Amino acid sequence: MTPTLTDIRAAAERIRPFAHRTPVFTCATIDEVVSARVFLKCENLQKVGAFKFRGACNAVFSLSDAEASRGVCTHSSGNHAQALALAARMRAIPAYIVMPENAPGVKKAAVAGYGGQITFSTLQARESTLAEIAMRTGAVEIHPYNNERVIAGAGTAAFELLTDYPGLDIVMAPVGGGGLLSGTALASKGLKPRVRVLAAEPKNADDAFRSLQAGRILPSENPKTIADGLLTSLGTITFPIIRDNVEQILTVSEDNILRAMRLLWERAKLVVEPSGAVPLGAMLEHPSVFAGLQVGLILSGGNVDLDRLPWNKSGL
Repeated sequence: MTPTLTDIRAAAERIRPFAHRTPVFTCATIDEVVSARVFLKCENLQKVGAFKFRGACNAVFSLSDAEASRGVCTHSSGNHAQALALAARMRAIPAYIVMPENAPGVKKAAVAGYGGQITFSTLQARESTLAEIAMRTGAVEIHPYNNERVIAGAGTAAFELLTDYPGLDIVMAPVGGGGLLSGTALASKGLKPRVRVLAAEPKNADDAFRSLQAGRILPSENPKTIADGLLTSLGTITFPIIRDNVEQILTVSEDNILRAMRLLWERAKLVVEPSGAVPLGAMLEHPSVFAGLQVGLILSGGNVDLDRLPWNKSGL
C-alpha cells in the first residue's frame, strides 16, 4: 500500500532516537544568484552522510522481533548499504550486503565499518546472489527505494522541512530510483496540499523525466553523469506515487550540476555530493520557474570522494 502522512508521522517518531533532525540552512548569495529564497534541508549532515539512513532506520525498526532476529539484507554499492548496516547495528541484528566487486574501496570500508557482512558479486548476479543469501539466512530484504517503509522514512526529511517552514511555495528533491522523491511528495502534499512538488534529474540520466512523459516506467539507458547516485530506474511502487504527486521533473546539464555543487561548497560552506546538488542545478538551469518564490531543496547527501573532486578536471 502507498504510505500515508500517518505512516510518515509514525516513521518520524520511530527514527527520532536514532536519526539526526538535520538543519535547514540559507545562503544570501545563492538567493541572489537564483532570484528566489532558498531553504537547504541538509541531509548531507545526516548519519552516514545521506538521507538514506532515514528509510533504512525506519525499515529496520519496523520489523517484529522475530523478523529482526534473522537479520536484513540488500544489494547496494552506495549510501543505502551503509545506512542499512548502521541501522542494523543499532538494533543489534546482522546485515548482509551484496556489493559489486568493483565498488570503491572507501564504500567497502564504510559498510564493513558499520558491521555489514559483505558478499561481492558481479552486477549481473547481484539479485541472484541476494536471493541465495535471503534463502540461506532468512534475512528480510530491504530494497533501497522500492519499499513502503523506506519511502515513509525518506519522507521524514520533507516532513521536518515543511513543519519548520510551512510557507514554502515549492519543495524539490533529486530523483533516481524515486524513494526520496516519493516520500517527499507524500509528506509535502499531506502537510500542505497546495505546495508544488518538483524533481530534478541529470539530462544524461533522464529516465524518470521520460517515464513521466510516457506514463510508464522507461528503464535507464546507459546513463553517464557525475551524479552517480541517480543512475537507477524508477520502481513499481515509486513510479505511481511520483506520477500522481509530482508536478514536473526538470533536467539538469552536467555543467549546472557542477556549478551548483561548487556554489554550495564555496558560498554555503556545505559539502554536498553531485546528486545532492542537482536540485540547485535545476534552479540555475530553469530560473523562471522559481523567480520570487520560497523554495525548499532536499540536499540528499554529502559523500564525496575527496581524491576525485570534479572541478580539478573540469576547470569550473
